[in-house]
Amino acid sequence: MAGMKHSKSRAVFPDANRKGNGAATHDRHAMNWRRYFWPVVGVAAVVFSLWLLLHELRGISLDDVWDGIVAIPARGWVLAALSSVIAYASLAGYDHIALLHIGKKVSWLFVTLCSFTTYALSHNIGGSVFSGAVIRYRAYGTKGLTGQDVGILVAICWITFVLSTVLVSGIVLVLAPEIVDRFSGAPHHQLSQAAGLAMLLVVAAYIFGSWLHLRPLKIGSFQVHYPALPIVARQLLIGPVELLAAAAIIFFALPVSGNPGYFVVLGVFLVSFSVAQISHAPGGLGVFEVVFLAGLSHMDPVGVLAALLVFRLFYLIIPLVMALGVVLYFEHSQLGRSGN
Repeated sequence: MAGMKHSKSRAVFPDANRKGNGAATHDRHAMNWRRYFWPVVGVAAVVFSLWLLLHELRGISLDDVWDGIVAIPARGWVLAALSSVIAYASLAGYDHIALLHIGKKVSWLFVTLCSFTTYALSHNIGGSVFSGAVIRYRAYGTKGLTGQDVGILVAICWITFVLSTVLVSGIVLVLAPEIVDRFSGAPHHQLSQAAGLAMLLVVAAYIFGSWLHLRPLKIGSFQVHYPALPIVARQLLIGPVELLAAAAIIFFALPVSGNPGYFVVLGVFLVSFSVAQISHAPGGLGVFEVVFLAGLSHMDPVGVLAALLVFRLFYLIIPLVMALGVVLYFEHSQLGRSGN
């Protein structure tokens, strides 16, 4: 009998091991699935959007696009460049606000360069929340910030962006509900204004929550304290400025003929930028252009495409080149310190 029991136990444990191995394999497959899902979605969004873009721009040659770029006056180039500087200066404010919230002191220059590099790279890579977290962790870790500190910093920056987008979008929908008609093809003014008011109520609720000093949000050992009113005030000032400046890059590069005005361009920009972010397409490539061309379908597509190329130049390409230089300098300096 003892021998029989012993043999049974040997027969049971391999099954348990197989089940354990099966569960581990299942977890690995699940992790791999999650890892590749959004990149695949982003690439698919790029391919599909580029196909739509080519269909939309059929009959337009590269010479036409070049003529559209050359037609932009010097004043437009200068104002677009200045708008880009203001946009990235405001983005640097995101990190300053977050560090003020968590009570960490880092030099102004380091924070500004870190924020600039983070957004310049994440805007081009896509998945700005996750890519930005990795870049910030690498940089701020050298200044003594823990992984939890960086996690809270990224959360506050993300909340600032979302809050600013909701605020500006709400104002646009309330004051110019006809902007939605450019995408829907039918008037929905009352519905648009109702959506705008709902967005403004969300922002008001956020402010009210700060005034009430609500308890921190806890996710396991990780917790995010509700920002104090002075922090919220900075979020509602600096965040919208970044969106206004980014939209101004395109506005100043658009031709005068058929230009619907800054407010409409701002509304179309918010829709296009939001869709591009949701698509997870690297740099919103193709997605941003398709949606923007649909929003300004009454304008000459050559002029609109030229303005969008100027936007990519000042908001994506030039910052990317500069950010790569900052990264190389930073890593070289870290190697020099580790060598000492």
